[in-house]
Amino acid sequence: MEPTPDNLVTIYAEATPNPESMKFVSSSMLLPNDSADFRTAESAVDSELAKALFEMPFVKGVFIMNNFVSVTKNNDYEWFDLIPDLRAFFQEWIQDGKSIVAPKKQLSAEEESEVERKIRQLLEDHVRPAVEMDGGAIDFKSFQNGIVTVQMKGSCSGCPSSTMTLKAGIENLLKRMVPEVQSVEAEAG
Repeated sequence: MEPTPDNLVTIYAEATPNPESMKFVSSSMLLPNDSADFRTAESAVDSELAKALFEMPFVKGVFIMNNFVSVTKNNDYEWFDLIPDLRAFFQEWIQDGKSIVAPKKQLSAEEESEVERKIRQLLEDHVRPAVEMDGGAIDFKSFQNGIVTVQMKGSCSGCPSSTMTLKAGIENLLKRMVPEVQSVEAEAG
């Protein structure tokens, strides 16, 4: 399909706090209001895009959300060499209208306590925007016995500074705003 002004896609690369991850931002929406995190080629069954990326020898992880894809590379490669080819790859993939991620089946909403709703809302309003800027995401998993469990995804998964962000930022915010919270732990992704 020949690009027209209506389907012309621009892609730019943006560094993340994780030196092994790069965020590729698209001028078009890829996965609105959702995210998909693939840490292995085997986990990419629901994403043709992630499968194609894992065929590249340097790709170690793929995270897709809103209008960006974060790619985690192995440290045998330099971003300087990879960025131009990846930008062209994403631009062509999106302009051709190829599949990004297969739609998920809707899960029924579970009963949530007032505390869980408050934690979820604080994460959504105050934490998620900052984490997304760094090419990642955070998902609320559970709240039991004063412990909030979250999952760090994308660039934040395995990032050297994510532990500090988790403890110094997220845990302090939640403890201050929700007295029932004693600590925040990250679930292994």
